[in-house]
Amino acid sequence: MSGDNKEPNAILNALSNTIAAIRADDDMLELAKAHEGLHPKAIEKLTPEEARRQPTIADAVHALLQSKGLSTDPAVLVPGVRSRDTVVDGAAGVLPARVFTPEGVGPFPVILFFHGGGWVIADKAVYDAGARGLSQAAQAVVVSVDYRQAPEHKFPAAWDDALAAYRWVLSHAGEIDGDATRLALAGESAGGNLAVATAVAVRDAGLPPPLHVLAVYPVAQTSLNTESYLENAIAKPLNRAMVEWFVGHLLNDPDEKKDPRLSLVDADLRGLPPVTLVNASIDPLRNDGDKLATALEAQGVAVERRVYDGVAHEFFGAAAVVEKARQAQAYAGQRLSRSLRQSPRTTPSPI
Repeated sequence: MSGDNKEPNAILNALSNTIAAIRADDDMLELAKAHEGLHPKAIEKLTPEEARRQPTIADAVHALLQSKGLSTDPAVLVPGVRSRDTVVDGAAGVLPARVFTPEGVGPFPVILFFHGGGWVIADKAVYDAGARGLSQAAQAVVVSVDYRQAPEHKFPAAWDDALAAYRWVLSHAGEIDGDATRLALAGESAGGNLAVATAVAVRDAGLPPPLHVLAVYPVAQTSLNTESYLENAIAKPLNRAMVEWFVGHLLNDPDEKKDPRLSLVDADLRGLPPVTLVNASIDPLRNDGDKLATALEAQGVAVERRVYDGVAHEFFGAAAVVEKARQAQAYAGQRLSRSLRQSPRTTPSPI
């Protein structure tokens, strides 16, 4: 396949840029232009290895800051949070992880965080800003885990790793200045799905439950024909063709689309802790959030959802340059803090 064949379709690309200019806030549009300036290829035309090397929105944030002569140092952008890399136990071996710790005296509440990327691309480094921002906003230790990815490790490897990482946090929270009795789950996009699915798996395994779940623009169902998928079919940085590409690499068989771990709206959600959903208006996954909120409410789960207009998928981690990302991180932090400040549970039994 030639390099030219991997470029975005010129006509669709121009149309997508025109639509973004109309719908996006000025700072979101500026970020989109910075990403365009890095010349990303069309993910759906690439191999997974090629896709993993493409410039990300995080790269665009850095490029935009540099163009303005501003610092790209995470310690400057999110003051009062330190980080270190470590490993945690996954379902089939150790997994790379990054631990974010706020200033102050612990032990702190702990948030287990799962990055996005369609279960195929990206990692804890790409999603550093969102996890780091949550550590500051919620005044909690955040553990961001690199779960196994498809197509090398197909469904349900990532879900198995997510539950294993939860068990690790329960057993090792004290080693990272955390309090295992005040634990929450969080994630963005594919990671938002993992956060909710892990809460279900924790309940079914009889483990001490999380006190809150934050899901930022989560994948919650498998139809590509919702209103927001059709409305944002050629949106950036996530579009309909990309989601189809992700799912194609993830699944062993198309029938797995029906699995409630992937199609959360069809899951037994009873007994879950309070859930916070964050969505963007310019995003194929916007209606996934709406459908998930409806399913949670129908099963008696306390849920609150906010949709941020004028921003696109991946905005949450762009707080350094996008005002509504700052607002969304502050909102998520407040929601998490409210639950995590509750009286701690009884210390978990050994796992």
